[in-house]
Amino acid sequence: MEESADKPVVYIVSDSIGETAEFVVKAVASQFDSGQIEMRRVPFVETKEQIKEVFAEATECRGIIAYTLVIPELRQFMAEEAARHCVMTADILGSLMGAFTRVTNKEPHLEAGRLRQLDEDYFRRVAAIEFAVKHDDGKDPRGLLEAEIVLIGVSRTSKTPLSIYLAHQGIRVANLPLVPEVEPPAELFWAPARKIIGLIIDPKHLQKIRRERLKTLGLGEDSDYGAVERIEEELTFARRIMKKIGCTIFEVSDKAVEEVANRIIQIIKERGGES
Repeated sequence: MEESADKPVVYIVSDSIGETAEFVVKAVASQFDSGQIEMRRVPFVETKEQIKEVFAEATECRGIIAYTLVIPELRQFMAEEAARHCVMTADILGSLMGAFTRVTNKEPHLEAGRLRQLDEDYFRRVAAIEFAVKHDDGKDPRGLLEAEIVLIGVSRTSKTPLSIYLAHQGIRVANLPLVPEVEPPAELFWAPARKIIGLIIDPKHLQKIRRERLKTLGLGEDSDYGAVERIEEELTFARRIMKKIGCTIFEVSDKAVEEVANRIIQIIKERGGES
């Protein structure tokens, strides 16, 4: 049989943007000689009238319709129109959703664009993690203005673990150590107080943490870093800065990172409507 000189026309019909159907069509087309096809994407289909228009065109050019429609009523109408017009169609999601329903005994969400939403959530988390790493330990003061949450506190108050944990929830976090000998950058005072969280800890508890850290580094416990007098000096300075800012303060002694992070997330939700 002589091959037609014309490229097959495939209509990509979707109630979202049609990326899934287009990928599948390209994969199938690659299995046929040159794999050359003409694709006409028809995204965000919500009505039967839109489907009728596609069939009117596909009938004239003997096209194929590949579709990803999650609303049962639209899928049923697509099948009816295919039979009426004798047009070849491929329901890319329907049969697999049916299989999932039978195996899991659960009904699908039937929300258009749900995969894209999940992808966007994933990329938002990745971006938040990159932001947290870039703005860890006060590396770039500009991040204090760009962050959704700014964590401040003396050394070893879990600023970095909290930043990473929150970043995995898609929240952009910057953190800044408070040291008496170093005045905080101006950006800290320019940032809205509502997004700054001050971390405070019991001096004795912090001394224990720091001494363990010194031991890990092979240093002596008599270092100023682990001395309670030095720790109290740092905490007094930190409290002064936090009071000046007027930020929320969390006591983190004997609290797990997850517990503090969840309290911070709750605050973000409660303040969601604030400008």
